Amino acid sequence: MTTDLTEITVIGDDDTGLIAQVTSLLFERGINIEDLDQAVRDGVFRMYLAVDTAEMVCTEGKLRADLHDLGDDLGLDVQVRFPADRDHQQIAVLVTKESHCLEALFEAWTNDDLGADIGVVIGNHDDLQPLAEHYDVPFHDVGDENGLPDEDELLDLLGEYEVDLIVLARYMRILSPNVVFRYEDRIINVHPSLLPAFPGAEAYRQALEEGVRVAGVTAHYVTTDLDQGPIITQRAFDVPDDADLAEMKRRGQPLEATALLEAVRLHLNGDVSVHRGRTTVRENGTKYQLGLPDEVDEMTPDRPVDGIGDVVARADDD
Repeated sequence: MTTDLTEITVIGDDDTGLIAQVTSLLFERGINIEDLDQAVRDGVFRMYLAVDTAEMVCTEGKLRADLHDLGDDLGLDVQVRFPADRDHQQIAVLVTKESHCLEALFEAWTNDDLGADIGVVIGNHDDLQPLAEHYDVPFHDVGDENGLPDEDELLDLLGEYEVDLIVLARYMRILSPNVVFRYEDRIINVHPSLLPAFPGAEAYRQALEEGVRVAGVTAHYVTTDLDQGPIITQRAFDVPDDADLAEMKRRGQPLEATALLEAVRLHLNGDVSVHRGRTTVRENGTKYQLGLPDEVDEMTPDRPVDGIGDVVARADDD
């Protein structure tokens, strides 16, 4: 997450000349482009720019209006987020039926241990509406009778609540590029496996069928490639020889909640960034649990390691 630059996201149908028209507008206003990334998926064009607006020759309001006008002319949706817009962030939590991750987020929020507000809970079923109402948070069901979400309604809600971060708390639907591109590096999911192992549905079942001895969970940023986004945090647990699917879930679900919560904290505090498809944790990273607890290091053998033979040979030569 970029904290000192203005972020501009451009979404729309793919066409020629889009990049040039946006960058020309910025150049004319004295704005320096620090980073630019663009992609096309399923005919949807996305461009992300991180720009320095410190010396621009117009006001923030004028820049936002000019970019929106350009977007209207080109048939593009343009979002602008100035550094001050990110001072107090709003979270949207997307859910289906499992409650454990949502409950962990609510508990951290009510204990002032989250660093942002949970502004809305959006589900593709209404099972968790009572939990949201218990915490006095608006709930919206965007799914039909089969749980198929209306993504246009979803996007309208994300805009209405001015969402900065989307958290998928066991949301059992794949987001389309039309959503992912608008919130790239601002959607965090938790997956019940040690990715990249066992992506997709029924990850615990996949692990059981493969006979793994150690399984786990992964919190990661969402990309348009299913379960292949940059990894933020992971947790692991032993799999007993007689474990069944229910035991896997019993061991894994608490770790899903803690891994997701830790990843959300990292993002909200600006302590994790994404570069070339991998996350980098900044200097504050030592206060987070990214993987296994420190106690595991004490149980991990430190010998033998490759190269000991060379050390012994040199000692003998001396």
